[in-house]
Amino acid sequence: MRALVLHAPHDLRIDAFPDVPAEPAAGEVRVRMAAGGICGSDLHYFNHGGFGTVRVKQPMALGHEASGRVIALGTGVADLKIGDLVAVNPSLACDTCDYCRRGLRNHCDNMVFNGSAMRFPHVQGLFRECVDVTAERAVKMPEGILPEEAALCEPLAVVLHAANRAGDLAGRTVLVSGCGPIGALAVAVAKLRGAAKVIATDLTPHSLKVAERLGADEIVNVGEDPARLPALAEGKGSLDIVFECSGAPRALAAAMAALRPRGRMVLVGLGGDAPLNVNLAVAREVEIVGTFRFDPEFNEAAGLIGSRRIDLKPAISAVYPFKDAITAFEHAGDRTRATKVAIDLSSSPA
Repeated sequence: MRALVLHAPHDLRIDAFPDVPAEPAAGEVRVRMAAGGICGSDLHYFNHGGFGTVRVKQPMALGHEASGRVIALGTGVADLKIGDLVAVNPSLACDTCDYCRRGLRNHCDNMVFNGSAMRFPHVQGLFRECVDVTAERAVKMPEGILPEEAALCEPLAVVLHAANRAGDLAGRTVLVSGCGPIGALAVAVAKLRGAAKVIATDLTPHSLKVAERLGADEIVNVGEDPARLPALAEGKGSLDIVFECSGAPRALAAAMAALRPRGRMVLVGLGGDAPLNVNLAVAREVEIVGTFRFDPEFNEAAGLIGSRRIDLKPAISAVYPFKDAITAFEHAGDRTRATKVAIDLSSSPA
């Protein structure tokens, strides 16, 4: 088979890839991949060979946001049938380590996560023609859902977990700082969970238009209107919840200043070290929490997308054929015109 394999920064190739076995193992299904969404981490691998201390040390197929059609069933699989569209959960926890036993499977010590260079040998990604996964990781989607929509289950699960870390959003004033793919989905989730007002900030008109289509009540281009965030910080602040998705130190500081007493900031974006106004955090009793991946939220995401309770199509900027995958990556890296770019993995890679 063929797969989209990264060899080094900017060295992305459609390569021959090991074939799957003759038959899927017991309890597994074989999925003919249909769509793969390009994530920010995929772009970090493509542009820089990794992020932080995580570096690609061997050729690795990219991709962890993906969907496909079931083409074969292993023995013992009863809830899926050939032809079903499924969202593929890229995470496989061990269920035996201390974190798994404590219900923190997203922090599994032995996590196997598709398209990740955190382990060595690396865990190969889902941007390939075919993959065998356990049936539990293949979540059935209803007919009528597009493969590229189903591939959004993974990023939506990330945002749902972040929203769980934020607490009750009903009736709250929420700021989403940074409206890339995750921030855009955070706008949609905040509205779904009953936020009274969602303010979305970014530097690019494209991202803000997508945030508006996904439900933002107010959009702020912080490059063109730098006074808006300081205005939100007047008095003791006006925000109940902040989803900080940009990872930018200046954005974090401005959002922090606008939080009300006992407000909560959820750090979603990765941006390295940043200064923190400890005096402000203490005086206002601000809560700052992190969020990492997801666990049960993947199935919740599939249910929301499948039932159309949440419509994320405005976040899909383009779908490219497999053979144009490098062009897709170039488009995905252009924040002035891209939110979520997907690859049609069912098309010919040649």
